[in-house]
Amino acid sequence: MIALNISDYIIIIFFFAITLFIGIYVSKKSAKNSTEYFLSGRTMPWWLLGVSMVATTFSTDTPNFVTDIVRNDGVSANWMWWAFLITGLLTVFVYAKLWRKSDLKTDIEFYELRYGGKPAKFLRAFRALYLGFLFNVFAMSGVTLAAIKIGGIMLGLEPWETILYAGTVTLIFSTLGGFKGVVYTDFILFFTAMAGAIGAAYYLVNIPEVGGIQALLTHKNVVDKLSILPDFSDKEALITLLIIPLTVQWWSSWYPGAEPGGGGYIAQRMLAAKNENHAIGATFFFNIMHYALRPWPWILVALASLVVFPDVASIKDAFPNIADNKLGHDLAYSAMLTKLPNGLLGLVLASLIAAYMSTISTHLNWGSSYIVNDFYKQHINKNASEKELVLTGKISTIVLMIFSPVFALYLQNAKQLFDIIIMFGAGTGLIFILRWFWWRINTWSEISAMIVSGCVSLLFSSQTINDIFFGINGLFPSWSKFPLTVLVTTIIWVIVTFLTKPESDETLIKFYKKTNPGGPSWTYYFKSVCEQKNIDYQSNQHWTVPSGILAMLLGCVLIYSILFTTGFLIYGNVKYALLTALLFLVTLYFLIEVWKTLKSKIL
Repeated sequence: MIALNISDYIIIIFFFAITLFIGIYVSKKSAKNSTEYFLSGRTMPWWLLGVSMVATTFSTDTPNFVTDIVRNDGVSANWMWWAFLITGLLTVFVYAKLWRKSDLKTDIEFYELRYGGKPAKFLRAFRALYLGFLFNVFAMSGVTLAAIKIGGIMLGLEPWETILYAGTVTLIFSTLGGFKGVVYTDFILFFTAMAGAIGAAYYLVNIPEVGGIQALLTHKNVVDKLSILPDFSDKEALITLLIIPLTVQWWSSWYPGAEPGGGGYIAQRMLAAKNENHAIGATFFFNIMHYALRPWPWILVALASLVVFPDVASIKDAFPNIADNKLGHDLAYSAMLTKLPNGLLGLVLASLIAAYMSTISTHLNWGSSYIVNDFYKQHINKNASEKELVLTGKISTIVLMIFSPVFALYLQNAKQLFDIIIMFGAGTGLIFILRWFWWRINTWSEISAMIVSGCVSLLFSSQTINDIFFGINGLFPSWSKFPLTVLVTTIIWVIVTFLTKPESDETLIKFYKKTNPGGPSWTYYFKSVCEQKNIDYQSNQHWTVPSGILAMLLGCVLIYSILFTTGFLIYGNVKYALLTALLFLVTLYFLIEVWKTLKSKIL
């Protein structure tokens, strides 16, 4: 347990006061109607939404998660989430404009725009509860677990105390301020969190036990953890940490904040943007900050922790009050923060509180938007007034906040949650990418993919099945579990697609006219179906997807080159840093040229 002084308390109390003030200040306008409460009237600029996206994904569990994987498998293990940059940039250059064109209130509402009939209504309602409640509670429980660990190590708090103190303030401003309160507060939370993370990394690398950056990089506990790429001679590590994430995982799995084709709270912010260009700008800014710059402060603290706390036993010795079921390498991040001096300690604690509040508030508003717009209004009270919808949103926000800590008590570390969500969404991502452009996909495609993915994941999680298929003497190598889940799920949903009827012409034409996605599949559809029935349609003469994919590839090289340049500079490899910096400049030039073409087509 650390000792806070008056300066620490002033920083923390000031931070709490600011967030509560914002929630109260915008509460009157946010409560005006459901569009204001969940989308802030669709008037948000790109920079504010982009900062909000970054702040939301800067949660308390993210530094713990990064610390856990770095201590176990090295810096290269981050590719299991760095690979999601590909889907992030596909959202930027292909899907952001489509989401904004759809003019929906939530991405779940998409189901009744793209599909029709009772199956679409069922899918919309089911996904609203499945994602808005169940998976949302899972995601918030991971953030809450990290907060519990931080409170336990740094302040000696019991789990219920951490939840009560941080959760109450978050719940108040989230309930009162709605989406606008969340986004405005995120702007403050982002800078607080970044300042705390960078300040902590700089100080902790230079404490006497670590001895500075050069001593850290040459320490025996660290040298084999530094490589940004996996060891190419280690086949299993190469496949697990790099090949599968870059070739399969990024497009095949649903994960909050990195949904293939966009979705979740990222889609919520795109739908709240002023226009299509603001939606694109917001998501591009988010991807640069999220993948290129923000990871390194966490990585440095994780590496430094290997010097101070080389194993889990050393963490247990230093913090004997931590329960055994909460012990893990992820605790090393919080353990290192206890070595900060007063003043900086207050700022870092405020930054961790900021990370917690930003993520939880976003998940509360996002999940509540699903429950209100896609379940309550559609199946409970279709004639609900705007006042009633806002009230229901506030009540559902409170309910979500109550349930998330319960599940958190059963988790041990953030990676557990990451693995659960990745496996349960395996194989569904390709539908989210293709459903805009392949007219043949229907409601049953999505329903079958969702069911099969969950069932196969549960089946492979069975100890007996796992031993037979993926054990030491199993039929398949251990790394093949995820690709096999994707393969089985994909084969079944494609078969189901062709065995069931397509959506009605009326539904498909309405969707096309609303979003105008374009492409050869829609051209074929209109030529073979609509022209036979003398149905008039507007063809998209400027299909932007090829240019968007080229921009995505260039954007990946651009952002990864920033990531590598920053890493090489920290490691002192100036030669490699200059090479990757040159690659960045060349890629930037070509990306600007492609963007000019893409922007002219969008406009």
